[in-house]
Amino acid sequence: MPADLKILAMGVHVLDVLVHAVESLPRGQDAQLVDHIRFSAAGTAGGTAVTLAKLGARVSSAGALGDDPAGTMLLSLLRTAGVDPTHLLVRPDAATSASVLPIHPNGDRPAFHVIGANGTYTAADVPWGVVAEVDHLHLGGPEFLGGPDAAVVLERARELGLTTSVDMLAPGDPGMFDWISPAWQHIDYLLPNRDQALGLTGEADIEAAGRALLAVGVGCVAITCGADGAVVVSADGTTRVPAFAADVVDTSGCGDAFSAGFLVGRLLGRSEREAAVLGTATAAQVVQGLGSDHGVFSLATVDDFAGRTATIAGASA
Repeated sequence: MPADLKILAMGVHVLDVLVHAVESLPRGQDAQLVDHIRFSAAGTAGGTAVTLAKLGARVSSAGALGDDPAGTMLLSLLRTAGVDPTHLLVRPDAATSASVLPIHPNGDRPAFHVIGANGTYTAADVPWGVVAEVDHLHLGGPEFLGGPDAAVVLERARELGLTTSVDMLAPGDPGMFDWISPAWQHIDYLLPNRDQALGLTGEADIEAAGRALLAVGVGCVAITCGADGAVVVSADGTTRVPAFAADVVDTSGCGDAFSAGFLVGRLLGRSEREAAVLGTATAAQVVQGLGSDHGVFSLATVDDFAGRTATIAGASA
């Protein structure tokens, strides 16, 4: 049962400020009326933690926030979502990481971002007692730790019997590949988007990018491709799963939602294809509203959605 899954989401936690719908940015001192301004817990650790909790896992967060109103709000949002934020450290000399996202009518979302306290978290801050009590460690934003620290965290987690997953926040490029290279061999599931996978490896083809990441020690690479679904590359071969048809409002947090669904599927013993289907079906819940935390759903309702909803015809990677 999902409630038996204990997961620690470590790393990047962000307060998103979402503005919808924005046709264009006002100039000078002009103003523009919009339909919604709302806040959500986000980030490659925070957003994934929220969706993991919705899918029934017992989730704790670890990372760093600032001692400011944004941090207070982010803590409240995580608690409301059912995430235990006890192990998020409060830095008195740093700001809480935050983004302002003007959401376009088609769901695209340019961003203004403050790194803030996320850049202060190190391997020395890891609550190892908590790590020892969970089943899985999800590390969001290993680039902030750097490869050596990320490798220490992931290797130690595996020694304690956990499986591990990693999702990046930064765009992929060969320099980033080298920056976090000590960590590759300690990752069971790498969860990049298409641009990150291609940029990291310098490959022009997604499957080739996945194989290049396997070659440096990653156990399985699950690559999100937006409306084209997802591609999973592992020692068992390549699996392509189309996206589900959904009314797109905002793409914020869709990658995090896929990560949560895919990880829950794998941790429950589902095949890579079944886990990827769960990931794409979970992302379809989030994309229909505003923010990473959109939607009231559970594992059962997402499975039901996947069983009765068509995928996007002709979608391919």
